[in-house]
Amino acid sequence: MTKKILGRIDRVNFPDLQLSNIDVKIDTGAYTSAIHCSQIKESEGQLFCVFESKGHPNFKSEEVVFDTYSYTDVKSSNGNKENRYKIKTTVVFFGKTYKINLTLSTRDDMKFPVLIGRQFLKNKFMVDVDLDNQSFKQRNTK
Repeated sequence: MTKKILGRIDRVNFPDLQLSNIDVKIDTGAYTSAIHCSQIKESEGQLFCVFESKGHPNFKSEEVVFDTYSYTDVKSSNGNKENRYKIKTTVVFFGKTYKINLTLSTRDDMKFPVLIGRQFLKNKFMVDVDLDNQSFKQRNTK
């Protein structure tokens, strides 16, 4: 299987989350993938989430409800451990839909609302840091 080549950043769709043209940072230093979640509420075995960020106009969803979710420990780049919610959803790269695990995080102060980590990239993609928006560019040339 030939691996597709991603750059350091891209713009992708998360159809199940009602999010399209979302700026993502490809981070081979991160194991897990994370998404900014502005509102999280857990009630009666369900997780209610709103994905919205003032600095990213495309990053705005209605409330999304998850019946299935879990918790995971994530170690940040500064060494702090944080217990986060983890959801399963889909993401579209190069016109193909993939399953992805995302931890829910507060990334309002970050340049990118989504971080794509090694766990997702493994066996699918290679990263060339000299490139950017490879999936997005391909989508717009068809």
